[in-house]
Amino acid sequence: MQVKVAESAPTAHRARPDEHRGRPPRASAPRWRSRKVQGLAYATPTAVFVAVFFLLPLLLVGQMSLSDWPLLTGDRGVNAPENYTDITDAPLFWPAVRFTLLYTGVVTVVLLGLALLLALLVQESRPGAGFFRTVYFLPSALGLASASLLFWGLYSPATGPLGDILDGLGLVDEEVSFLGTPTAALLSTVFLIVWKFAGFYMLILLVGLQRIPHEVYEAARMDGASRAQIFRSITLPLLRPSLALTLLLCVTGSLLAFDQFFILTKGGPDNSTVTVVQLIYREAFQRLDLGTAAALSIIVLAVLLLLNALQFRGLRRADES
Repeated sequence: MQVKVAESAPTAHRARPDEHRGRPPRASAPRWRSRKVQGLAYATPTAVFVAVFFLLPLLLVGQMSLSDWPLLTGDRGVNAPENYTDITDAPLFWPAVRFTLLYTGVVTVVLLGLALLLALLVQESRPGAGFFRTVYFLPSALGLASASLLFWGLYSPATGPLGDILDGLGLVDEEVSFLGTPTAALLSTVFLIVWKFAGFYMLILLVGLQRIPHEVYEAARMDGASRAQIFRSITLPLLRPSLALTLLLCVTGSLLAFDQFFILTKGGPDNSTVTVVQLIYREAFQRLDLGTAAALSIIVLAVLLLLNALQFRGLRRADES
């Protein structure tokens, strides 16, 4: 009798969990490690640059601010907190703080207001808009020290043409001293900064304006909104990030003002235009005291960090509301 052996059914293929879920198999550990090594290799030069040119100098300035550190003899030991008390008791400290705050307020209001006006004027694509954008931005390509030297020549009563132009137009009947009084020196420097940076801030605000959808403006016009209502209810709220950036840059740059006053006024007349950074320069390179200069630098850094944190917090609250 012949026995027939039944054929065994083929073994069913067991799908792996990754195939059931439609996901590719996991990458092998060496590949993941190689990507990690590549990322570290890309980040290392930047980390070294920041450590060498920012963190180490910051630590050195902190050490100087707590030490008796003349420029020519070096570290003489810790004297904390003598440097901080000496700099705040200096006769020029509080006048320099007041003048720096006054200058920052005037420059911020005038510069950002003019930059916003210029951005609105060249916002639309009309004949000549590209030409005026270029003209407004051109002064930003000039270095601040070069621009200060240029305006020093223009303001000079001996060689500058501005006095003769005003006299020829009949606007003045005597020699004009653009830098001879505290008010004139402040306004002349503000005019230089506005001429130099208005185009740069205009460009930042122009980018923000061009990111606002045209459909929003069209819908507002169809609803009968006026230009003032559109500007107040649409343009300003949607332009808030660009305005915050320009405000941050303008306030920080104004509080750190040095080149323009060092070249134009040398802190005069009668030390009326001495800024905080000029005071740091005087302490370090005229009084040869790096300790008090470092202490003032730490104070300025702390104030800047506080102001920037408050600005970012205000911007975040405005976005959440």
